[in-house]
Amino acid sequence: MKLLGTPASPYTRKVRVALAEKRLPCEFVTVDVAPADSAVNAYNPLGKVPALVLDDGTVLFDSRVIVEYLEILAPEVRLIPEDGRGRVAVRRWEALADGALDAGVLIRYESLRPEREQSAAWLDKQKGKLERALETMARELGERSWCHGERYSLADIAVGCCLGWVEFRKPAGIEWRGRYPNLARLYDRLSERAAFAETAPR
Repeated sequence: MKLLGTPASPYTRKVRVALAEKRLPCEFVTVDVAPADSAVNAYNPLGKVPALVLDDGTVLFDSRVIVEYLEILAPEVRLIPEDGRGRVAVRRWEALADGALDAGVLIRYESLRPEREQSAAWLDKQKGKLERALETMARELGERSWCHGERYSLADIAVGCCLGWVEFRKPAGIEWRGRYPNLARLYDRLSERAAFAETAPR
């Protein structure tokens, strides 16, 4: 297998963490998604990363689809519960974390435009989404060690990748550590895992 992505992408990082936790061998190929004619276009018509190229040439894209495939490929290391309610709960955490990232990425892209072309209303709207998502994560995590149940899961991976990217890029100057110490504790605990340490954004 071959994973196309960028080291700073939190969506790519989610897949890389899952691959590492499941000990699945996979070549990581860095691609530049900025050019209109990016090499990733040949694999994903949407021009986005991550994209996973399987040994038979099939290409999977969108981190949620890829992680679902990895769960099927290596079920002995479960990151998503088998039972229906638990599965939905973990995927809900993933949707919340990914949605927060979507807003954060839009903030970053808007801030890279010439200042006179930026929309303050658009930036405020995306910042509101990101801040509400972080507040929800902190409230629902509470004093628990893990996002769902009593064990590490895809919920923690998704939230950890979100927090790591927000700390790395600081969209709209958001500083979440002081405001949400329980999220900081979770991220610090996750950062001790080899899969997270080796995929830290850069």
